[in-house]
Amino acid sequence: MEKTKKIKIFIGLSYIALLIIFLLLFFSKFSLQEITSYEFIKNNRSYFVELKNSNLVLVSLVFLLLTILWVFPFLGFGSPVALMGGFILGKWIGTVVVVLGLSIGATFLYIFGNYFLKDLIREKFLSKYQNLEIKFKKSEFIYLLVYRFIGGIPWQISCLLPTIFNVRVVNFFFATLIGIIPQIFLAVSIGSGIEKLIDKNSEAPGFFELISSSEIYIPLIGFFILVILSVIGRKIFYKK
Repeated sequence: MEKTKKIKIFIGLSYIALLIIFLLLFFSKFSLQEITSYEFIKNNRSYFVELKNSNLVLVSLVFLLLTILWVFPFLGFGSPVALMGGFILGKWIGTVVVVLGLSIGATFLYIFGNYFLKDLIREKFLSKYQNLEIKFKKSEFIYLLVYRFIGGIPWQISCLLPTIFNVRVVNFFFATLIGIIPQIFLAVSIGSGIEKLIDKNSEAPGFFELISSSEIYIPLIGFFILVILSVIGRKIFYKK
């Protein structure tokens, strides 16, 4: 138990240190006012479009690597990187790259947790999610797929929780890869829609102009439908 506490403290301090270093380096180059200005976003949009058009494979591979690192070791979650993926790579390529990157990063996090944090996770969460053990034993891949689709648990915890049930790595990877496609596709679509709106407007679009664009409101409607389905699914899936 003492060992898991030390590991937890070490991971926490390392994460905070890396985050502080990143923020210091980032804000030494840009001010908060600058990066939130419409002009900054539009200018960088042009830069990324040119970069993507000149070398799509390289940009996709770099973004894939950054997505993996965003999940492990930086413990990031899917939405920000999905929006950025749509903004930079577009709807279809962005979805493929983000889904693959998140799945690989999540699998690395799962493997790390399985080796170093299993006892700690079991202590914290087994009593709450013990009913899932029976379901995973019935059909590990199918229930993992449903587990990934319905969500409802913070991304980092959802990657670590299956360590309690000794889930096979290959099942974890492919269930994650397939299960997160719907929500990631919708988030990437919104990011792609924002990029297209910026391309059309020399000035920042208003809120109503933003949500009245089919590139935005269609994936938003899809997202709300997905949320409703997920809530219903959670009530069934997590029912004791």
